[in-house]
Amino acid sequence: SKVLAHYPQNIEWNPFDQDAVNMLCMPKGLSFRTQADNRDPQLHSFIITREDGSRTYGFVLTFYEEVTSKQICTAMQTLYQMHNAEQYSSVCASSSCSMDSLASSIDEGDATSLAKLQRYNSYDISRDTLYVSKCICLITPLPFMQACKKFLVQLYKAVTSQQPPPLPLESYIHNILYEVPLPPPGRSLKFYGVYEPIICQRPGPNELPLSDYPLREVFELLGLENLVQVFTCVLLEMQILLYSQDYQRLMTVAEGITTLLFPFQWQHVYVPILPASLLHFLDAPVPYLMGLQSKEGTDRSKLELPQEANLCFVDIDNHFIELPEEFPQFPNKLEFIQEISEVLLQFGIPPEGNLHCSDSATKLKNLVLSDLVNDKKNGNIPSNALNMYELLKGNETIARLQALAKRTGVTMEKMTITAPLAEKEKDGKLPCEEVELRDYKLNVQLREVFANRFTQMFADYEAFVIQAAPDMESWLTNREQMQNFDKASFLSDQPEPYLPFLSHFIETQMFATFIDNKIISQWEEKDPFLRVFDSRIEKIRLYNVRAPALRTSNYQKCSTLKEAAQSIEQRLMKIDHTAIHPHLLDMKIGQGKYEQGFFPKLQSDVLATGPTNNNRWASRSTTTQRRKDRLRQHSEHIGLDNDLREKYMQEARSLGKNLRQPKLSDLSPAVIAQTNCKFVEGLLKECRMKVGPPPSHHLPSQLEYHWSVGVTLCIQYSSKY
Repeated sequence: SKVLAHYPQNIEWNPFDQDAVNMLCMPKGLSFRTQADNRDPQLHSFIITREDGSRTYGFVLTFYEEVTSKQICTAMQTLYQMHNAEQYSSVCASSSCSMDSLASSIDEGDATSLAKLQRYNSYDISRDTLYVSKCICLITPLPFMQACKKFLVQLYKAVTSQQPPPLPLESYIHNILYEVPLPPPGRSLKFYGVYEPIICQRPGPNELPLSDYPLREVFELLGLENLVQVFTCVLLEMQILLYSQDYQRLMTVAEGITTLLFPFQWQHVYVPILPASLLHFLDAPVPYLMGLQSKEGTDRSKLELPQEANLCFVDIDNHFIELPEEFPQFPNKLEFIQEISEVLLQFGIPPEGNLHCSDSATKLKNLVLSDLVNDKKNGNIPSNALNMYELLKGNETIARLQALAKRTGVTMEKMTITAPLAEKEKDGKLPCEEVELRDYKLNVQLREVFANRFTQMFADYEAFVIQAAPDMESWLTNREQMQNFDKASFLSDQPEPYLPFLSHFIETQMFATFIDNKIISQWEEKDPFLRVFDSRIEKIRLYNVRAPALRTSNYQKCSTLKEAAQSIEQRLMKIDHTAIHPHLLDMKIGQGKYEQGFFPKLQSDVLATGPTNNNRWASRSTTTQRRKDRLRQHSEHIGLDNDLREKYMQEARSLGKNLRQPKLSDLSPAVIAQTNCKFVEGLLKECRMKVGPPPSHHLPSQLEYHWSVGVTLCIQYSSKY
């Protein structure tokens, strides 16, 4: 596959990485189908993490277009004939040498199965229509998954609809590229797709950071018990491998779990979708969180994975995990699971997940939830029709009105509520769909429970931070020799049941980075995660005066669930801003041609640049601009010339080749450590000579949250087509 086009060609602060986008849009390459195969469009997302720690999100809609080239159709038929002939000879020779994608579905000695294979897995140019995969992708600096998904789906519908869209596709793409701003923090924004408006929102300065991946799906896929175990492995920086046939499941689980780490951030290799060409990454002797697509019919035993003692294998599709041999449990695990269960049940989600939940158990839970809603206590109104007259029968005012009505000869009819309030609002087309609103509210409440655990566990962490350096330059210079956290005193102050977990956790890179950010905050603007976390600790101190020496392991539930859900609901029910509508562009006659079923070649001249006038939506704030300037200065400061960069890349490649022969898992830890140590020492030595001391703006976590307006659209297709 290859990228056919992308708009705009480049953005200074967010350069287009063509190789990465190409690899992650179609991790398996092109896919061909016939009219007999499933050709439903599929949506998945991916993430690109740059060297400076900044992240870029991609949202991809893959669909199928008819192949009109006779040459390709003829070549495909020839390939099928060759494959079937090879398959036939393999079966006749009782050989196991066959293409695993097809041979895994038949018994090698079964001639009947072979005949079926040749009948159903074949392509005849005279009777079949050939289709090939194509995708459209939005590249964004923030994970607005729901909004991007809706926009791409509407764009696809415009291409496949019998009627052409109201405007050329260029108008909608130009609009989202240049005229749709980011909503300000704590605000919501409505913009327009091809057919319907789309809403996105951003959390306020003191709320948890933006997260748009549905946690509901993560809990349904893994189950609560499994999720907490995997979450613990992530916290202790083990190797976590996610495994699923569905790319979006890999991304949803990876983003969901890392979102729950707040205020900490995963600091190691993070590749939620690992392309086939990079499978050797699994041999790396470092912590990682990666996602691997499983082939249909392939079981776990056929995977060639390194036999690492700290590998956590997560089979998402089969609701199954393999945990490392030994690791400490998360503090107050039972109470923690109970609290999360209560939140899940309020939204009708079984804590054990949906994959292996029987129908009878699901119905039972739904009945229990229905009883809770209809208990007529605390002002709850049942979902069925209410007889208002019966409800207010004992009311004095109603009794007097009834007597007056009888004297005047007026009959008083019974009043009923025909539908609950939520249904009426739904009929009236709320700005935000009810299901989407429920997902947003569930997301924020689950995240609040996890964030509250860390707030309670580390409420006194500041008392143990060691700030020995008088200024930032001296701290950076002596960072490796300094102790910045009094670990022994901290552990001695903790409840005994917490110690097995905390003694491991405070040695992780994510905790070290968290403490580094705290120290740097005395000279620089606070990291966004740290600012929100510290404000929550301050709130705890206001309501709960506690001496550090009196810490106990008593479990304290989260008290901000209702408040957090209300903030989300208010933003989505009452839209703060509306973007400019898509409009006709200054295009030449004949441009924007519509052909049903084919995504057109877009006119690059009208998509290359935005409006000439500086509208207030597109202009970035002073703070954001300053961050971009700092990032650019940082890049210039540590930038290596091309020759040196290529040298490092060659050394890294040769190291990878050497380590894979023999396989890394067969080497002793001493050999691995020695090899890595020599390479890293040489790299650091040259880097220090070239670069000098690092600048003040060096931590990846400070670069994670550059709120930026730009969005890039790319279209991917065949390199030969």
